[in-house]
Amino acid sequence: MFAKLKGFFIGRPLKSGKEGEDGHLLTKMQALAMLSSDALSSIAYGPEQVVLVLTSVSVGAIWWSLPIGIVVLILLASLTISYRQVIHAYPQGGGAYMVTTENLSPTAGLIAGGSLLVDYMLTVAVSVASGADAITSAIPVLHPYNLHISIFLVLLLMLMNLRGLKESATSLMIPVYLFIVSTLLLIGFGFVQILTGNLDYHATASIGSPITGVSLILLLRAFTSGSASLTGVEAISNSVPFFKKPKAHNAAATLSIMALILGIMFAGITFLNYWIGIVPVKGVTTLAQMAQAILGSSPLGRILFYVFQLSTALILAVAANTGFSAFPMLSYNMAKNKYMPHMYMEKGDRLSYSNGIFTLAFGAIALLFIFKGNTERLIPLYTIGVFVPFALSQTGMVVHWKKKYGNNFLKHSIANILGAIICYGIVLILLLFRLQDIWPFFPIIIVLTWLFLSIKQHYNRVAKQLRLHDHIERQNYTGNTVIVLVGNVTRVSVGAMSYARSIGDEVVAMHVSTAETAEKDAEVAEEFADYFPDIRFETVTTSYRNIISPTVQYVIKVAKRAKKEGRTVTVLVPQFIPKKRWQNVLHNQMSLKLKYYLKWYEDVVVASYSYHLKE
Repeated sequence: MFAKLKGFFIGRPLKSGKEGEDGHLLTKMQALAMLSSDALSSIAYGPEQVVLVLTSVSVGAIWWSLPIGIVVLILLASLTISYRQVIHAYPQGGGAYMVTTENLSPTAGLIAGGSLLVDYMLTVAVSVASGADAITSAIPVLHPYNLHISIFLVLLLMLMNLRGLKESATSLMIPVYLFIVSTLLLIGFGFVQILTGNLDYHATASIGSPITGVSLILLLRAFTSGSASLTGVEAISNSVPFFKKPKAHNAAATLSIMALILGIMFAGITFLNYWIGIVPVKGVTTLAQMAQAILGSSPLGRILFYVFQLSTALILAVAANTGFSAFPMLSYNMAKNKYMPHMYMEKGDRLSYSNGIFTLAFGAIALLFIFKGNTERLIPLYTIGVFVPFALSQTGMVVHWKKKYGNNFLKHSIANILGAIICYGIVLILLLFRLQDIWPFFPIIIVLTWLFLSIKQHYNRVAKQLRLHDHIERQNYTGNTVIVLVGNVTRVSVGAMSYARSIGDEVVAMHVSTAETAEKDAEVAEEFADYFPDIRFETVTTSYRNIISPTVQYVIKVAKRAKKEGRTVTVLVPQFIPKKRWQNVLHNQMSLKLKYYLKWYEDVVVASYSYHLKE
């Protein structure tokens, strides 16, 4: 039943040999849909965040969104150039984590990697929460189920990604390209309206007008809010292995296309908001107001407006998929360096890193529960989580060029230096003015870094203990004592005793007797003697109902004696396997407990004997 359900939801397993085939990797068109939705969707709230900060002092301050927008575009250009360099320098993926680890230090790399892992969870949480907001705004009756819709979207995206890269990318192409086309057409039509005189100038204040209350602090806060539009730019550099060959070339080209589209959208929306004089109104986004003003109130205009709103809701809902692509790849790279469990390097039936996908989904759902699906509380953490690795990766690339070109590194690293300065500035501004919103980020990163280092230390210790040396001492055992745990004399016991004789030269049957079962235990001993007169039957009595402690104590006692004699001890735990899998929960609970407690003792081998039921 489980296999059928798994096949229905996830699909049939793919052969490992198909992993490297181009048919299961991404084209530039598919990659743009799969890896750019996060960055492109931020257009729906990034420019609005700038206006919200500026209008906190005066609606006349909106003209400042234009110079702020120019600085955001400069940062976008810097990040694009930098991450193109990262793609070519580190085609194995890993992005900021790999750059920072190799050029700064492993600890700095862990900070960058941990920040991005958390940020991808926040990406999913913010995106699906925003998508749910858009859905419930259009259908108010669903508003009480906002959190439920968010969780449903996470689970839906999880299933899509478990089915594989190509399948999820194909599914996402329609909403992503619908948003790109509708937004670019809206901006283009807006400029045509301006040039033809059909869209009047209604700016709240002309460019350069002095506005009371505008300060450097306000402008810096507005800039950091607008920089939220750049989250997701790094995702492509983390996912280079997912591209068709030539991987680095295709990934870099996709990044450039995404940055160009993002830049045009951000610049166009920022300018049109200023020209039309859009002022934030509760319950209606500035993007929706702009679309209404440009498209008009005619029947065709209303239809186009709803199409645009639908495309916005869809892009916000699927923007989370960027995290589902980048998180597993980053987890893989960190696991390869032994900073995360090795299970994150394993691929599932559909050749996706399924453990990373599961972890991301459940982490995002946990964040949705903790923050009640409130995007305003999630976005500050989202921003700090991405700009810390941005800053570290830019710094790492400067060091990379220094190593490669020596004193001639400056001409190669101008974009990185500029980007690093701006990114560190954004982090500083967030620390100074948004600390009350972002403080949870720091204890989380400290704990994650400690956890990564602990995992690495554990793997190193394991490798040291398992490594073969020329002078390794080989143990020569003189025999094997097999202790068979017996509850009742059944067919399972008969089979277990026969198997025990085949692996040991000494077989002991061990039974635990309590005060309540003394009479029955005596009958078990007699019955056992009838069936196995040549096997010693040991009865261990206890005053308590717990049979685990006396069993463990007896086994330890035998193991100590056997060790002195140069013998091994094997504890054989009989169990039966029901015909149907679901029935297994009704049986074998005590055998599971016994095996769990016995496995911690060094000189004891724990084995199972399984008897399969036919009915």
